Amino acid sequence: MAPAGGLTLTQAGTGAATRAELAERYAHLTEVLHRHAQSADTAAALPEEVFAALRASGILGAAVAVEYGGQGGDSLLTNRLIELTAAADPSVAIILFQHYAVSSRISEWGSEAQKERYLPRLASGEWIAASAWSESGSGADKRNLATKARRTQGGGWLLEGAKAFTTGAGLADVYLVLAQTSAPTDGVASTYGSDGQTFFLIEAGNPGLFANTGMDLVGMRSSATGFVELTACAADDSAVLGPVGAAVRIIAGVRESGATLGAVSAGIAAAAYRTAFTHARRRGLKDQQAVRHRLVDLAAQVEAARSLVDASARRDSAEPGNTTLYSKILCSRISEEVVQEALRLLGSAGYLHDHPLNKLARDARAVGLMGPTNDLARELVSAPWTAA
Repeated sequence: MAPAGGLTLTQAGTGAATRAELAERYAHLTEVLHRHAQSADTAAALPEEVFAALRASGILGAAVAVEYGGQGGDSLLTNRLIELTAAADPSVAIILFQHYAVSSRISEWGSEAQKERYLPRLASGEWIAASAWSESGSGADKRNLATKARRTQGGGWLLEGAKAFTTGAGLADVYLVLAQTSAPTDGVASTYGSDGQTFFLIEAGNPGLFANTGMDLVGMRSSATGFVELTACAADDSAVLGPVGAAVRIIAGVRESGATLGAVSAGIAAAAYRTAFTHARRRGLKDQQAVRHRLVDLAAQVEAARSLVDASARRDSAEPGNTTLYSKILCSRISEEVVQEALRLLGSAGYLHDHPLNKLARDARAVGLMGPTNDLARELVSAPWTAA
């Protein structure tokens, strides 16, 4: 029987698998993730058993069309899989989120040759993908990139620069790299990215790409989040994803896709609620009305987060892009609140460094800092309000 609070969610009416069905389908994977989560956090690295389970589960192909060996899933499916994974280990969930994001960008903007080369490998789990967009000096809005790509005499490209906070650095087989290929024009305004930028698919075997996972993170410690350096990194035109100089169009379309990091937060909140409920049951606290009512409040917050994640994926609101941003802002706040209330409910039982709730608290905080950061998400929603 499920815990009180309505957490046995039903079909959303879109044909997507329910959360219960997905939990059953990927039970082995989530068991492996949950079993290694604490030790992986301590070591700041995922063991090979986790990667073997990921590759074997088929979950990596959820965002890839069936014709390329994937599941052909939409954002409703991928969001629910991100949530399911985050409930077991949030670090793996953000690796999976980035893998889905790159898979989707290739599906949307890739040439047929790019689709044939990358999508079957990404779907099968042979390859893992990562996004390399952020830079230490450019801010979250990606408008002042130091990474440059210039034309060579031979007709290809040479990339120079460095990326920071790249999730999956050193693990990925292919990186979606954002670089400035021409100077931005004054006539094009954007809150996230700018014109004159181009996306490149750079494979890990490129001798000009160096990954460094030396970041000592507070949360999401086993996500291999680190630096990617590009030094005399040569690429030909086949590496360009989408139109040259028009990456801002690709970036603008991401929030319209319905994929949301709010799904990571929903998974964290669900895991924290489940921990609090289990503690109350084992300690005989569920007979206390005050404890039951606190658990109901937590369950309601989890349900609200899940509902907003589903709403983002369905893209049927008046402004779907804004709904996606709302889901990240609100769900990341909910997850932090649920974890903290769960810790208060546990009392001294949770006041141990290695208690799983303390790991979840550190992981929950990280989501609001991921791109677009929550402050940038607020700006993306509110900036049009100032237009004449």
